[in-house]
Amino acid sequence: MRVNQFKRREFIVLFTGAVAWPSIAGAQTGKKRPIIGMLVQGTPIQSKGLRFRQAFLDGLRELGYIEGRDFDIITRVAPFTSELPKAAEQLIQSSPDVIFAAASANALAARQITSTLPIVVGALGNLGSLGLAASDARRPTGNLTGIMPYVQGLPAKQLELAREIVPGSRIIGIVTDASDIKATPQWDEINAAAAKLEITIVGGDARRPEDIDATFRRFSLEQVDVAIVLQANSLLLDRTRIAAAAAANRLATVYGYREHVETGGLISYGVNLDYCFHRAATYVYKILRGTPVSDLPIEFPTKLELIINLRTAKALGLEISPMLLVRADEVIE
Repeated sequence: MRVNQFKRREFIVLFTGAVAWPSIAGAQTGKKRPIIGMLVQGTPIQSKGLRFRQAFLDGLRELGYIEGRDFDIITRVAPFTSELPKAAEQLIQSSPDVIFAAASANALAARQITSTLPIVVGALGNLGSLGLAASDARRPTGNLTGIMPYVQGLPAKQLELAREIVPGSRIIGIVTDASDIKATPQWDEINAAAAKLEITIVGGDARRPEDIDATFRRFSLEQVDVAIVLQANSLLLDRTRIAAAAAANRLATVYGYREHVETGGLISYGVNLDYCFHRAATYVYKILRGTPVSDLPIEFPTKLELIINLRTAKALGLEISPMLLVRADEVIE
């Protein structure tokens, strides 16, 4: 079953990044329109091909809310995670009515500055690090809510998928960004699952783009059978470099985001981020119409999708089983 696809205008943002985010229009007359403050991360090259902002705007449009008519947008972009606090401060000084943060790191930067201004997150992860009650809490206790694409148990499923792709796999590489606030719960889960299956884990902490090539070279030297790339903002932004490194070392890869596979990765299993950003538009819309954050529970999407890139499989000399192909939501040929 294929998931619904949103309009595929090539857009420049992440769950993090943007190239040309519209600023607020010039002088307004009459009643002031509500302002959505967007906080994003990434460079134009990193963000090329990501369409999350458009999915968000499409969601608002379907609710009858049009940019420039019903609301305006102010955007602040931070090329690197370390610059998010400064960008968040500048954004909040612009007095938006609600902040739309692309990812958890963005939301954390904003929440450290304001505990009252509503914050909606398109891709929310590790609730404990954001000061929320518990990892499974759904009812917001502060000023932050959103959509959570991190699903408990997903890393273990990705581990099973890795063994299905390369039967008999005993050594599996894990690419993570330990500085990402989503890293710890994923790492703990996958290590626990690997111990039960008697699988050896080779970890690779790729916090910087230059760490990616070194990580995959190390995987090759240690005879890793398959690599799993965990969900992280920086790794999604650097997906092109990851795909190239995996190809250079002829290593099969499993991901949590379909965007990796669209850029040349092998297989992804996880939540559709376009859906998350599209759905988050409803939260922003309701807040602008007076709904308090406490009445907007954090949402965990129930649909997981499997995407397979057959071109990449052929380049690696891998035969994808017919049963796996039948289960796929989309096959890229």
